[in-house]
Order: sequence, then C-alpha cells, then structure tokens
Amino acid sequence: MTAIAEYERLLTQVLCRDQYALYQLLNRIRKNINADKADERLVSNFEQRLESSHQQWQARFSQKPQPALDADLPILSHREELQAAIQSHQAIIVAGETGSGKSTQLPQICLELGRGISGLIGHTQPRRIAARTIAARIADELKVRQGKEVGFKIRFTDSTSPETYIKLMTDGILLAELQTDRFLSQYDTLIIDEAHERSLNIDFLLGLLKKRLPNRPDLKLIITSATIDAERFSEFFSLNGEAAPIVQVSGRSYPVDVWYRPPEESEEDDVDWMKTVCNSVQEVCQHGPGDILIFLPTERDIRELATQLRGRAMAGDYQNRKTEILPLYARLSTGEQNRVFQTGPHRRVVLATNVAESSLTVPGIRYVIDTGLARLSRYSARSKIQRLPIEPISQASANQRKGRCGRIGPGICVRIYSETDFNSRDEFTTPEIQRSNLASVILQATANRYGNLETFPFLDPPRPTMIRTGYKTLHELGALDDRERLTNIGKQLAKLPVDCRIGRMILAADAENCLHEVLIIASAMEIQDPRERPVDKQEVADQAHARRVDENSDFLSYLKLWDAYHQWKEELSRNQLRKKCHREFISYNRMREWTEIFRQLSDLVRELGLKRQKRRDDAGAIHRALLTGLLSNIAMKSDKHEYVGAGGHPLYLWPGSSLFKKKPKWIMAGELVETNRRYGRTIARIDPNWLERLAEHLIKRNYGPAYWDAENGTSMTDEKSTLFGLTIIPRRPVRLGRINPEEARHQFIVHGLVEGEMD
Repeated sequence: MTAIAEYERLLTQVLCRDQYALYQLLNRIRKNINADKADERLVSNFEQRLESSHQQWQARFSQKPQPALDADLPILSHREELQAAIQSHQAIIVAGETGSGKSTQLPQICLELGRGISGLIGHTQPRRIAARTIAARIADELKVRQGKEVGFKIRFTDSTSPETYIKLMTDGILLAELQTDRFLSQYDTLIIDEAHERSLNIDFLLGLLKKRLPNRPDLKLIITSATIDAERFSEFFSLNGEAAPIVQVSGRSYPVDVWYRPPEESEEDDVDWMKTVCNSVQEVCQHGPGDILIFLPTERDIRELATQLRGRAMAGDYQNRKTEILPLYARLSTGEQNRVFQTGPHRRVVLATNVAESSLTVPGIRYVIDTGLARLSRYSARSKIQRLPIEPISQASANQRKGRCGRIGPGICVRIYSETDFNSRDEFTTPEIQRSNLASVILQATANRYGNLETFPFLDPPRPTMIRTGYKTLHELGALDDRERLTNIGKQLAKLPVDCRIGRMILAADAENCLHEVLIIASAMEIQDPRERPVDKQEVADQAHARRVDENSDFLSYLKLWDAYHQWKEELSRNQLRKKCHREFISYNRMREWTEIFRQLSDLVRELGLKRQKRRDDAGAIHRALLTGLLSNIAMKSDKHEYVGAGGHPLYLWPGSSLFKKKPKWIMAGELVETNRRYGRTIARIDPNWLERLAEHLIKRNYGPAYWDAENGTSMTDEKSTLFGLTIIPRRPVRLGRINPEEARHQFIVHGLVEGEMD
C-alpha cells in the first residue's frame, strides 16, 4: 500500500474537527509529489497531526459505551429500518407519537452504528428541562456518568467533557455554536428533536443545516417530528432531487376516553376554570387509581392551583390525604423537576405547562386534565408589539395532551372546554415565524450573520412586504444604520429576548433611571386591557375606573391600577380579591397575567445586570423611555382632522382615554386600532422637543433661502424639522456655514466685505 493510500485509510478514522485541515495538507503533499517536489517538513507535520487525531479516535472507539436499548419501546420494532436509513442517507425524518422512545433510543441506535466516535452525537431539544432530563435518562440507561459519556449544555450550564459521546442541548445552543463553528465540526451526527414545534430557533436551525449539509457529507442529520409535518420536512431536506426518507414510528397507546367539562358561567365576568379543574380532579379520583397530569397556561396558575388542591386533599376531598401535588415547568429547580419522574406509593397530581405536552414523558399517568390554554408569543399589528397572550391551543396540541394518558393502560382526558369549542379550534399551531414581529427575526438574523432574510431557506418563508416592514421598524428604533448594519443600540437589543419595541423601552428606561415603572407599563402592553366595560354597565364601570386615572397619561393610569391591585392583594384573600376586582370592573385573570409577565421581565433584566430603579415622580423620564419604542405612533393636533399621525394619516383619540376631552397638541399612542376610523389607544401628552433627541436619526430637515444677519455678521437660513411628515419645528434660524459652507462664504464676501454690512 502506498503512503498516500495509507493516509487516506487513516483519514477515515480521525476526529471530525481535524478532517478538513488534514485533507488540505494531504492535497498539498499530492501536488508536491506530482511536481516532483519533496517537502519533508510538510509531510512530517501532516503525519504527526494525523497520528494524534487517529490515536484520539482509537481511544474514543475503545471506550465507547455499549447501547442499552429498551426492547419494550415501540421504536425498537423499527430498529433495522432506522439503521438502514441512517447508513444510506445523509438526512432522515423520524415521524411518530410522543412516548415511542425516540428521544432516548435514537442516540443509542446511532452509537450502535458507530456514530459518536469521530464527533459527538448532538441532540437538540426545544426546552432546557427536556435537554437535562433526557441526558440523565440516557446516562442512566447506558450506566455511565452524566457529564462524562453523556452530557448536556443549556444556558449558563455546560455539563459535557472531552469524554462525551452524546450531547443534549437546546436548539438555541446549537444555533450559537454555528456562529463560531460554521460547519459544526465537533459533531458527526445531529438529532433535531420535536421539530414540529416550529419555533424560530428550530426554523433557523433547519435552514442553516440545509445550507451546511453539502459541505459536510460525513454528517448525519435526523429530524424527529409529529406525523403532521413529516412530508414537509422530507421535501425540505431533499438531496440531489431525492426526498429524505421517512420512518414512521407508532407510539404505545391504549384507548383514551374524552370527557368535556366546560366551566359554568359565574356572576363574575372571568370564567373560574380553576374551580372546574379542582372538581375534575375529585371526579377522576373517584373513578379509579392512577396519577393525574394537569395542563395549565402559566407558572402562576400552577402555584395557585397547587395551593387549592393541597387544601382539598387535607380536607379529604380526594380520598387520600397523602396525594402528592407536583409542579412541572421550565424554571423549576432540577431537584423539584426530578421528583416528577419518580413514582411512589401515593397518587400524584402533576401540574404542568406545555413542557409536558411533547418534550417530556411523565411516567404513570392515567388521567389528563386539559385547560386547553397556553401562553403563545404573537405579534400584534395594533400595538406593533410581540405579545404573550394566553390562548386556546390547537386541536393538534389538544390531541398531544390527550395521548399522555394512554401509555400504561386505558386513560381518561378531561377537557375544561366544550366539544364545540374543540371542533372550532385551529387544526395546527401556527409556526412562530408566522406570528412573530419580523423586526425581531431580522435583528437576530443580522446579529448572528445568518445572511439575507429574503433568500434564507425557511420552511415557510415570510412575505417580502413583511420583511421590508421589519427593516423599517429596526431603522425607526435605531437598531440598524443606513447600510443595514447593527448599531450599538441594535447590538444591545439583540441580547434582549423580548419584542424589539419593548426592548428599546427597557434600554431607554435604564438610561432614564425609571426601569421599574417602565417594566410595569411594558407588561401591561403585552396583555389585553384588564379594565372591563360591560355594555349594560358602561357608566358604572367608567366611574369605577375614574378612581385610578391619570389626567395627562393613560400609561400612568396603568401604574395607578397596578398599585391599587397589589394593595388589595396584600389585604384580601384570593376569593375576596376576585370579588373586589369584579366590583371594580377589573379582570382578575388579566391582572394575574400582567403580574406574571412583569415577573418574567424583571427576572430578565436582573440576568442582564440592569437595576430596577424607581422614579415614579418623574413622568417625563417614564414617557421619554416609552417614546423610544413608539416613535411612529406620535400624532399632532390639526384643524382638518382631530389629529394627524405618521405619514399624514388622520388619527382620532379613543373615547375611553383620559385625554379625550383635553386634546393636547402632541401625543403618543400605545396602539393604533383600525375600525371605520383609525384610533389611538393608551394616550399620553408628549413634549415635541423630546423628539429631536430621541428621533434624531429619523428627522428630516429642510432649509429656506440664505440671508445675511448684519447684527451678528454672519449668513443664516431657516431650518424646518419634520418627523414622519409631521412638522416638529416650523422655523428655526441656523448658521448657513453649518449647512452650506460655500454659499456662506459667498454671502460673507458679498455682504460682509463688499457691501460692508457688518456691525
């Protein structure tokens, strides 16, 4: 065997991260041989590097953990089909139900095929809790150390080592790694789990992998998805005109009965579905033994329901006072999360957000109680802000939840809504990119150098008009310059995982030392107005709301409402607080939602090292901070129309605004509402002088004819400043030399020197 042939053989047994450089060196050696040139130093360097990488490969090969496949899991009946597909294709799609064993068994099937030696088997999850939990499960099955042979990497935690073969991580971590390692050279296999969730991270990841695969023919890609999206993923990852193969994997399922238990109408406007959930727990406890999984929209709902259920359990409502009430959500500590996966002698009631819908399998579940709600990020065209509303889930999500109780035997799914409601829901959850503010998408794409968004290979490409609007928004916020490069503000905004406009307000509030107040107001802008105004009680409701109104700003009215609610909360029981809200025409549920979003934003700014300063006495500082995110929502009072907004569009004040009768000269609106007219809602008076500083990058300046100022001995002109077509400063004298030095010099010669017009 020639030396070159031996080199080529050994190159199949080196680490992925070394392959490219070694092939480059080998090509140089080949060229020298063909040119009858000898370069012993080049050959020696190549051989040393080749030998080092080969030895590391051999060490990994000899120490590889032995797969411990669970023959009872449904996916193992497809083992040979999966192995054949992985060996003969670069990308494959594994479609199947939750509970089939995809997440724990696929990495081990890859190990069995010899993957994980040249590079890591990377395995992404949409959520941190899933990455950590699945890593622990695989390590336990392989009887190896977590953090060594099997590790995980999530935000702020890297539990991997040089001995790692299988690496669990969030899709966001893999995206971040792509910025420093474009070709993912530390991996020989990638598993993208739960791809049907179609988060922005997943869509970006799929597009980038599609671009990278041709450059990494040795890299194997496995996409796992619910059945609904399998065909689309298959077509998306077509190579050389051939669609990626789909391996269908059925879950282990038993019949599941569905009971519909919609909440009864109460005298309060807010439906008390929590009471119906408690009653449903009692109903299934009487039906028979088995653990219960309850799906709730937020952490706050989990904490509140846990308190109620523990009270009922102690009262004996659930037949067994030793019933365990266990929370499950992403921010929970590792120890508390692990309790959910440890079955015991007592009935367990697990209270979970949608993390338990598909990412995690909770053992022992015979009953599911589904509120049919989840918090989803959604862009509001009215407020121009990405909101976090609590919404009805899709039919596909509801069926995923139902399937969680049919794994160990026949199950029962109790839906806290009607069958008519279920049938009227969307069939599938809209992909995040279709319900997102594209300004935020463009910001992340620019910050991470993903390339032009209009040509990026998205599974569902956004419309060009939406992309252009996104760029326009970023220019307005000062995040991009004229060449569409990130400004310093843009770089800071890219670090904030919130809507761009909210992020801009947060940065400005930090500078103005009023972050606490702006976080309260920004949180309110992300929910539906909590103030109720029933058709038959409008006058009474208006009188109640008037007690918490600021005459110059609807934004400051939010602060008064916040203070009132939290004072009531300290003084009253939960039931009394609900009734108090009802009497005051305040939505109790929306106030809880507002409080939850404020807590999340507060945690975020704390992580970023920002201080939540309070400055309640400086309304100007608060409004200047808010204005940075609402520049295109300004308006000026006019004669022809009530107000003229950006672009010259007529604008009317919402009748419910505290400024409706005052009609100040300049205003900003929290949101714009289109009915038969365009209305501004959530209004505040602003000082137009603020705009010169805050919107300096957007202001257009026009100049009149030059004239000579004999008193000051200089040439002058009049400057007119406009913003979005609105005149901020109609006429201001400025020195001509700053605008047109040549004309100023001419004026000086003619008037100052020739005609002697100087005092």
